[in-house]
Amino acid sequence: MKLLFSALARGGPGPLTTLIFHRVTPEPDVLFPGEVDAASFDRICGWLARWFHVLPLDTAVQQLRAGTLPARAACVTFDDGYADNHDQALPILQKHGLTATFFIATGYLGGGRMFNDSVVETVRHAAGSTLDLRALGVDGLGTLYIGNHDARRAAIGAILQAIKYRPVAAREGLTQKLQSLAGVATLPDDLMMQPEQVRALHRAGMQVGAHTVSHPILARLDDDAARSELTASRSRLQDLLGAPVSLFAYPNGKPHEDYSAATVRLARQAGFDAAVSTAWGAADRDTDCFQLPRFTPWDRTCGRFGLRLARNLVSRAAAAKV
Repeated sequence: MKLLFSALARGGPGPLTTLIFHRVTPEPDVLFPGEVDAASFDRICGWLARWFHVLPLDTAVQQLRAGTLPARAACVTFDDGYADNHDQALPILQKHGLTATFFIATGYLGGGRMFNDSVVETVRHAAGSTLDLRALGVDGLGTLYIGNHDARRAAIGAILQAIKYRPVAAREGLTQKLQSLAGVATLPDDLMMQPEQVRALHRAGMQVGAHTVSHPILARLDDDAARSELTASRSRLQDLLGAPVSLFAYPNGKPHEDYSAATVRLARQAGFDAAVSTAWGAADRDTDCFQLPRFTPWDRTCGRFGLRLARNLVSRAAAAKV
């Protein structure tokens, strides 16, 4: 596999493969068995350590711009700021000698909970086999069957899709109403990192980047509101770490849909050095460093994981941007 990646890298500096993760759970989640748990992340890190030169993201960006990026270069990134990034992912990264960048949505540090997790945990803990959401007042959400894991997963997807692109305050109001309708008394308040865990990542040599305060859809905010989300998150992290924060990740990260050309301009003006999206592909010297693509295969066997990464490298010229 290493030879395959070396062959695909011929013809110039780079390309840069950037992988994106969110959570690393201690054990497989029965609702989302395809998500990354500690054992699967351990295997993935072993493959990456064998196949790639895994670099800190800021170093990779500098070398990408300078045309000095080594062959088979890769970066590892995490979005949102989940506590398991510190508790599960960090020791595995250290075991394999890898560095990662953790993009933190600062408004949820210290006991906060993102709206999507409120939805997930509400449906996870809802009693019975149906969930009557007609009183929620959202088109397309009526009575949902939740009688098995597949049904609950489908219900979560339908609810998230229906409210994801609403303003932050509206999303929060709907998730609270959903919790009431489902009859779920309490939801976990330990999903996100504590400030000290972010400091611990930084002390361990990991990089910390900004990911806004409240994880909004930036493309749907006016310039002032979007600018505030970018700069306030970075300021909070810089105060927390006592160090510069130069990297940014667009929430959700789809070009045009989640961030716009205006958002990219604001990220440049805010003083960041680079920003990452969730568009698939790999970066080369012609890639806008404020729209770096990211991709992680969903396969769990070595061969399939490697081949899908290889196909992603081939598609680098097609990486989406605004």
